[in-house]
Amino acid sequence: MKHDTDMALSADAYITQHHEPVDWRDRTALRVVKFMRFFADKFFAQRYGHRAVVLETVAAVPGMVGGLLQHLKALRHIRDDQGWIKELIEEADNERMHLMTFVEIAQPSRLERFLIAAAQLVFYNLYFFLYLLAPRIAHRVVGYLEEEAVISYTHYLEQIDAGHAENVPAPQIAKDYWKLDDDARLREVVIVIRDDEARHRDANHGFADQIKNGEHA
Repeated sequence: MKHDTDMALSADAYITQHHEPVDWRDRTALRVVKFMRFFADKFFAQRYGHRAVVLETVAAVPGMVGGLLQHLKALRHIRDDQGWIKELIEEADNERMHLMTFVEIAQPSRLERFLIAAAQLVFYNLYFFLYLLAPRIAHRVVGYLEEEAVISYTHYLEQIDAGHAENVPAPQIAKDYWKLDDDARLREVVIVIRDDEARHRDANHGFADQIKNGEHA
């Protein structure tokens, strides 16, 4: 019983992990994310499936932008990328699969599809120039975005467990991608996606720390 309790505490600590800002760059990144979170909360409230559709569209942008700019930088400076390009591109593809999964679950309306296109258009351009000019802040923004994503999916899981959100069957695309059981349901999908977001959180905070410490130009 004590072992199970220790495991639960470890899991909770992992899920609620937060990078405390250490300077103005970190504080700026955190404020940007809290600003974005405010509007997401106002527009979507407890509609977690629809919220995920729009937010995963935004979440799929940074990895592709970062991978592209790191690729070009590695070519310009004729140096090794230290594995960043592969990590970032895989992050982008993983986030895309989150989006495709929740499109199947939430069946977004025309308005939400418009918001997907608008959010991607605006966020891509803003993030591109942010990464170009201040890659450390850009990675910290993603780290904090992923912290918020972990919190949102934890709340979503609580809604499912409480019976406030229907625990529908998992879409086939999710079962294929995450190798879930044939009888898997939404609850299992939310758990694996939350785990993905936690890994992206740690990776991007790690990238920001490497830039801060002069370990990656």
